[in-house]
Amino acid sequence: MIRLSSVCATLLLITCLSAAPEDYVLHSFDRVQLSDVYFSEGANFGDLNRDGVMDVVYGPYWFAGPDYKTRREIYEPKPQNREGYADHFFHWVYDFNGDGWSDVFVVGFPGTPAYVYENPGRNGADKRWTKHQVFDWVSNESPQFTNLVGNERPELVCTRDGYFGYAEVDWKQPLGTWQFHAISEKIATPKFGHGLGVGDVNSDGRIDVLMQSGWLEQPASRDGDPKWSLHKFEFTRPGGADMFAYDVDGDGDSDIITSLAAHEFGLAWFEQIREGGEITFRRHLIMGSKAEENRYGVVFSELHSVALADIDGDGLKDIVTGKTYYSHHKQAPMWDAGAVVYWFKLVRTKTGVDWLPFRADGESGIGRQLIVGDVNGDKLPDIVVGGMKGSHVLTHRRREVSREQWEQAQPKPRSATAVP
Repeated sequence: MIRLSSVCATLLLITCLSAAPEDYVLHSFDRVQLSDVYFSEGANFGDLNRDGVMDVVYGPYWFAGPDYKTRREIYEPKPQNREGYADHFFHWVYDFNGDGWSDVFVVGFPGTPAYVYENPGRNGADKRWTKHQVFDWVSNESPQFTNLVGNERPELVCTRDGYFGYAEVDWKQPLGTWQFHAISEKIATPKFGHGLGVGDVNSDGRIDVLMQSGWLEQPASRDGDPKWSLHKFEFTRPGGADMFAYDVDGDGDSDIITSLAAHEFGLAWFEQIREGGEITFRRHLIMGSKAEENRYGVVFSELHSVALADIDGDGLKDIVTGKTYYSHHKQAPMWDAGAVVYWFKLVRTKTGVDWLPFRADGESGIGRQLIVGDVNGDKLPDIVVGGMKGSHVLTHRRREVSREQWEQAQPKPRSATAVP
């Protein structure tokens, strides 16, 4: 079922009230529902049929862009039990075998194998895709498929058997077994675990691994598979979602951004500071468990996925997150509250940092994977989600408005004395 509804989610582009009227821009998102069936905890996009248009993949299907009305099977569809959990969590689109056709890399329920579904190509539109097991055990609920070690191709960052590490593709046999490199001692949750990301924390040009209780520093040489230096710091407990190293306050070093509890409450950024010449962090709460813990009175739970992207084109990266609706069923606080998606605009001022909250949607929610990117080719970042409510694309629109309309659309502090 395809459903298009205009979402009244006015969003900010210009923060300077002295700008000319034509410079006042509002953003909104239209919700396109691809499916209302629970197949997966995530969705992603890529050009799967080589027509130059982005398609969306969700669970067993890929939906042909730009209207997503035509869907094709990747594997046999089996709706998942909403009172349980899907056997399919994450997707990434990548051409693994170099044949020019994008394949789909899938990570399932924590503690299960990872697979590459091989794109059958031009003559395989009605064929199911060949399935290749490439890794035997993926743990942590925020794995990252990204370039970690600087070799121009991505690795899977995850945990396995209690070790943080990465699975490296053998590019001579990319659909064969990938090799796991443990970079820590046995300090990770063996099967599940929340909170994981990558980023250059110490500005040495090498990407480090972030986790809930600190960060693992990539060494200058990886010869012999050395353990990476552990720098302890309790960012979250019990752990949130995706983690990012980004210069929030513009002082030239990397701060950390993450949610605080995947199935409860909290969103924060951690300012990097130095104590005795050593890197440490100071926490700044963006949103807590009560309305009064956010300057603008926003509160929602189950922030199981977080993305970082420049939504409004001002050169600063904003936070995109939302409610992973029904993530722990009725166990999660505020489990039956709205399935919202928000973006928090980063604003730097002379007095500090602020995050302006804008609601992008109130019905789709998010899953354990949240993807932001230009899906429809209009050079504006869209939002792709999958989860208990099915799969949706939130397509991004912008329009110029009057100063009065723009001012009415801005988030209002709870009181004149409220501070970030």
